[in-house]
Amino acid sequence: MKTTDANGTYIQVAVAAPVAELFDYLPPYPAGDIAILPGMRVLVPFGRGRRIGMVTAISTTTSLAVDRLKRIETLLDPYPLLSAEDLRFVLWAASYYRSSPAEALFSALPARLRRPEALLHNAPPGWRVAAVPAAYEQRQHIQQRAPRQAAILALLDAHPKGMNDAALRQHLGNCGAALRALAEKGLIERCHIDNHSTNTAAESSADKSYPSIQSLELNPDQQAAVCAVRETTGFGCFLLDGVTGSGKTEVYLRLIGDALRLGQQVLVLVPEIGLTPQLYDRFAQRIDVPMAVLHSSLSKRERELAWQQASSGRARLALGTRSAVFTPLPDLGLIIVDEEHDLSLKQQEGFRYSARDLAVRRAQVTACPVLLGSATPSLESLHNARLGRYRPLRLPQRAGAAIAPRILIADIRSQPLETGLCHALLTRMEQEISAGNQVLLFLNRRGFSPVLTCHDCGWISECQQCDARMTLHLERDQLLCHHCGLMLVRPARCPYCESPDLRPLGQGTERVEDSLRQRFPGIPLARIDRDSTRRKGELERLLAAAERAEFRILLGTQMLAKGHHFPGITLVGILDLDQGLYGSDFRATERMAQLLLQVAGRAGRAERAGTVLLQTRHPRHPLLTRLLHDGYGAFADDALAERAEARLPPFSHQALLRADSPK
Repeated sequence: MKTTDANGTYIQVAVAAPVAELFDYLPPYPAGDIAILPGMRVLVPFGRGRRIGMVTAISTTTSLAVDRLKRIETLLDPYPLLSAEDLRFVLWAASYYRSSPAEALFSALPARLRRPEALLHNAPPGWRVAAVPAAYEQRQHIQQRAPRQAAILALLDAHPKGMNDAALRQHLGNCGAALRALAEKGLIERCHIDNHSTNTAAESSADKSYPSIQSLELNPDQQAAVCAVRETTGFGCFLLDGVTGSGKTEVYLRLIGDALRLGQQVLVLVPEIGLTPQLYDRFAQRIDVPMAVLHSSLSKRERELAWQQASSGRARLALGTRSAVFTPLPDLGLIIVDEEHDLSLKQQEGFRYSARDLAVRRAQVTACPVLLGSATPSLESLHNARLGRYRPLRLPQRAGAAIAPRILIADIRSQPLETGLCHALLTRMEQEISAGNQVLLFLNRRGFSPVLTCHDCGWISECQQCDARMTLHLERDQLLCHHCGLMLVRPARCPYCESPDLRPLGQGTERVEDSLRQRFPGIPLARIDRDSTRRKGELERLLAAAERAEFRILLGTQMLAKGHHFPGITLVGILDLDQGLYGSDFRATERMAQLLLQVAGRAGRAERAGTVLLQTRHPRHPLLTRLLHDGYGAFADDALAERAEARLPPFSHQALLRADSPK
C-alpha cells in the first residue's frame, strides 16, 4: 500500500550494494538550493554504514511507512550526470542483462565517480527543457497559474542547449523556487554548461564545410553505402560488410562529416585500445572538431575529463572501447561500431553486456542511425540482415590500387619447426626482408610457453582457482593464468616430486621473439602484445613506428590483427590457428575464420602485392577449404546452416546459470 507524508517527496535510489532492489529515501535536510533530480549521485545511510547511490526517480508515494525511511545525507552533484534518456537506457540494459540497477549505473560512469568524490570540473550547471515535453494541457495550466514558471519554459524553449543559472537570473531575477518546481514536475532537467557552450560547439560544427572530406572521391560501392545511411530519417541499423582494405573508414568519415554539419555528436566504438590511436589520428587529420577518447588505459583523471567533454557537448566526436557506449552525448546523431564481430566488444566481468547490441538499442532510443562495420561480420549480424532487421551494405573490392593478398597453406605435418616456424615461412621471410619489405607474424598466445611441465613425473602448471593451465612468462619469471588472472612465482622445483627438471612446452610470443632475434640478428623487430605494451604510451609508440616501417619484423597477438594500416607489410605468417578448427565452443570456427581473414588483411594494403602463409596440420579441413576457396560469405552460409540444424544461436537463446561456493 502506498503512503505519503506532508512533504510528499520520496527519492528512489539505486544503492551501490550487492542487491537488486531500489530503495526509497527522504530528501536531505536542510534541502539546500539545488533540487534533487534523477541522475544525481547521493550519499545515503545503508545498513550500518554509508553507501553511494544514484537517484533514479522522484515520487510522491512510497510503499513503506514514512517513519521507516532514512534520509539522504549528501547530494554529491550539482546537476545530473545522466540525463533522463540516458538513465532510461542504462536501466533498460540492467533489466535486459539481468543486472542490478546500481551495478549498471555505476559501470556507466568513470571509475572516480563510482566513489563519493566531486566532479573534477565543477563548471556552472545549467537547465534545459526535459527530453519528454510537457503536455499541452500542462503548459496551459502553468501559463495561467504560474507565470514565472511559464517564463522559464519560454526562455529555455528559445535556448534548446540550455542556460546556466547566472544567465537565467540575469533574465528573470531570483527564480530558484520556480526552477525547483518545474524540475520536480519533470518539465526541465539539469545539464552541463561550460565556457564553450553546446550551442557554440554545435554551431561551429554546422558552419564547417570539411573540404578534405568532401574532396575525397568515393568508389560506387562506398558512395552507395554513404547515400543509404544519409537518406535515413530516424533510427536505422546498417551492416557494412567490406573486405579488408575496402575503405570502410572513408565511409565512416563521410558520414561523420554529415552528422557534424547538422550540429550532431558522433559515437565511434572500437573493440581494442590499440585501434584508437590510429583512428584518432585519421579523424584528427580530416575533421577539425574537439574529440574525446575513452578507454581503460587512460588515467582516472583523463577518463573523467574526456567523459565530461562528451557529456557537456564540448566534444563533438567520442571515440572509445566498449564502455564508451554509455557515454552521455546530448546531441547524439550517429553511432558507428567498427569491427562489430569482435569478442572484445563484450564485457565479460561484472556488469556483462554486448556493446554492439547496446549501440543498436541506444540508436533506437535516440532515433539515429547506427552503422556496424566489419570485413567478417558476426553470424548474428548476418542473420539479422537476412531477417530484415539490419540493412546490408557491401564493399566487395579493396579501395584504390591495393590488391587482395594471396593465401598459401603450409602443411607442417612431419616437418621440423624452428620455434614454431616452418622452413617455407623462414625462407619467405628472408626474401621479403632482403627486398626491404615488412613481415608480420601472428601468434595469438602471449607469454613464453602455454604450459610448464615436470619431465620426471608429468606435473603440469594448472591454476589452483579455475583449473586452466598457467602460462609461463619468462620476462616476469611468473606463471600467469590468462583466464582468472592468478599469478605465481615460477617454481624452481616440481611441487610434486621436487625434480628441478621443469620444461616449457609450446610457443608463446616471448619464445618466438627470442628465436627470431637469434635467427635474424640486427633486424629491427617489435613484439606487440598486452605484456609488451603495459607501459603508458608504449602501444602508440610501437604502432606509429611500425607504420613508418621502422621494424622489419612485427610479431604479435590479435592486437595486430584488426584495423591497422601497415603499407610496408608484404608477408603475413600465421603460426597456429588449428585450435579454432576443433574448439569445444560452437563459435570457435567462426572466430577462427574471422581472425584468419583479419590477419590476412594486413598484407598488401598499398601498391605492393601481399602473401599470407598459413601453417596448419589440417590443410584439407572442409571449413578451412571452404573459407579459402569460396570466401567468408560462403563459409558463413555453411556455418549458419549448421547452427540452424543444431538449434544454436542465432536460431535460439542460451543462458548460463552459474553458482559458486567456497565449500
